[in-house]
Amino acid sequence: MNEHAKTKSLVREYYGKVLATSDDLKTSACCTPGALPPGLSDALSNVHDEVRAKYYGCGFVAPEHLEGARVLDLGCGAGQDVYVLAQMVGAKGRVVGVDMTAEQLDVARAHVDWHKNKFGYCCSNVQFLEGYIEELDKLGLEPASFDVIVSNCVINLSPDKAAVLAGARSLLKPGGEIYFSDVYADRRLPDSVKQDPVLLGECLGGALYWGDFLEVSRAAGFGDARLVTARPLTVDDPVLAAKCGAARFYSATYRLFNIEALEPRCEDYGQAVIYKGGIPGHEDVFVLDTHHRIEKGKVFPVCGNTYRMLMESRFAAFFDGIGDFSTHYGIFPGCGTQMPLEVPGARVEKVAVVSQPGDGGKCC
Repeated sequence: MNEHAKTKSLVREYYGKVLATSDDLKTSACCTPGALPPGLSDALSNVHDEVRAKYYGCGFVAPEHLEGARVLDLGCGAGQDVYVLAQMVGAKGRVVGVDMTAEQLDVARAHVDWHKNKFGYCCSNVQFLEGYIEELDKLGLEPASFDVIVSNCVINLSPDKAAVLAGARSLLKPGGEIYFSDVYADRRLPDSVKQDPVLLGECLGGALYWGDFLEVSRAAGFGDARLVTARPLTVDDPVLAAKCGAARFYSATYRLFNIEALEPRCEDYGQAVIYKGGIPGHEDVFVLDTHHRIEKGKVFPVCGNTYRMLMESRFAAFFDGIGDFSTHYGIFPGCGTQMPLEVPGARVEKVAVVSQPGDGGKCC
């Protein structure tokens, strides 16, 4: 058995046999702390109790403006996020979940009709497929057919993360995005950590060094990964903590836009945007990422990449754009290379709360 096959087998065993409910987890990696984002509390309350009991996510994967969208959930497990998203896309939208663990999918599929009735839909708008997220091309999904792809603390479990991102990009429409939560490390992990079955199953052993993640995402065609939230993780089990050594771990949500012209840095073209409002749950302020809290009606200077993310995606109808790409003014000040998950001199917890009041300003 090669290393990739061995990793898949260990993960399938851990989530299919070892974990009965989320109470069996040994770290804080696969849990979602804090208050729910706007609109999600009611949606979550509409999800079946058995599905919720088998939830192992590390963040919220419910991006803005999904009404009528076609969404793919990578590593959907027992289906909690699928059923939350099914309410957000509405009866005219569609959510497809993919997972390799038969036991998890059995739970998800057992409650399809229950959720259809709970939501008041005439037909179910969800589908569950068994397969590997590294082999999305084998699932019969139409290329460039999804508006949004989500994943919740699953890509770290994959032995071939480059294949996951490349396959996901091929399924995205132009201007679509991957919006996903995952676990990252502040350094490259030794084999003793990466090969430990419990640390792997707890979403730590497979965590990418954040710098390598940025390189992998660029290689897959995502020119500018944007951090949405981040929080430090704890390893409370003393045995597991000793195995991890000095490595630090973070749960982070990133968004990757499928836009060809994105540049590797934040370049200044003298552009700005004005948020017109209208996105449900974000009527007065739209938060793109940790550096972009855009108030309604206010001229907000942006780099070329941010301009494209807002004007060449599903958000375009909600923004007016100012300027073009005819003149280049150099790079935005502060567009550096420090670890994005923990800015020197600042607490990570502050980065995670992107919806708190703060000053608007330029990107980066």
